[in-house]
Amino acid sequence: MLLGVNIDHIAVLREARAINDPNPLDALGICKLCRVDQITIHLREDRRHIDDTDAKNIITLSQLPVNLECSINSDIIDIVCSLKPHRATIVPENRAEVTTEGGLDLKNNFKKIKKAIAKLHKAGIEVSLFIDPTKKAIELSKELGVEFVELHTGSFANIYAMLYSGLEKTKYSIKDLELSRDQLLILLQESIYDIKNATKLANMFGLKVAAGHGLNYQNVHLVSNIDGIIELNIGQSIIARSVFTGLKTAIKDMQKLIK
Repeated sequence: MLLGVNIDHIAVLREARAINDPNPLDALGICKLCRVDQITIHLREDRRHIDDTDAKNIITLSQLPVNLECSINSDIIDIVCSLKPHRATIVPENRAEVTTEGGLDLKNNFKKIKKAIAKLHKAGIEVSLFIDPTKKAIELSKELGVEFVELHTGSFANIYAMLYSGLEKTKYSIKDLELSRDQLLILLQESIYDIKNATKLANMFGLKVAAGHGLNYQNVHLVSNIDGIIELNIGQSIIARSVFTGLKTAIKDMQKLIK
């Protein structure tokens, strides 16, 4: 199982004090020493964490492949084409959201996404689509001609958290998931089933499959054991643990879990 470490949250810490510390660039050497498979970053339209200078420096200086997440905004796509990361992952963006919620709406944005993919392919960049694990999303991804899909695991992670993390007793409770334990167990099994089926169909179509969003040290084993998923992109949980253990140990701990 390949591991992409998303280092956006290093920049989140930096922006909390609006100074250049910690610097996301400092993570590159540690990730390389840990034999991480790729660096993942998200250049958001509002530049809330990773900015243009970060993206340029990381892609230029990283000795590991860089997966650059981006929206279909034409200005952003032009920047991605100029930077030439090894892969661009197109994701949905809503400026009001705390983090990316849900996969791309491929049906209603088909033409815009197809245009963005064409520009990225012309620049020689492999393209992945961040999608919900549904049959329709896989079929449309195949039609759009991308090489990769990344399955959104946020719903799975939310259900798992409500089951095992006691969130219902805190301000972080997910209101729509304030259900009985038996109901949550059924939803968890359905969520895993959806991810497995989407992976199988994507593989049948010749698409490579990654997964990510909300994966952490407690829930990752349920996704890493799914046949056909070859890569996980994980950020917040690794960076959060690194505050206490150091980045090297946090990465190594995750690598042990996904082997």
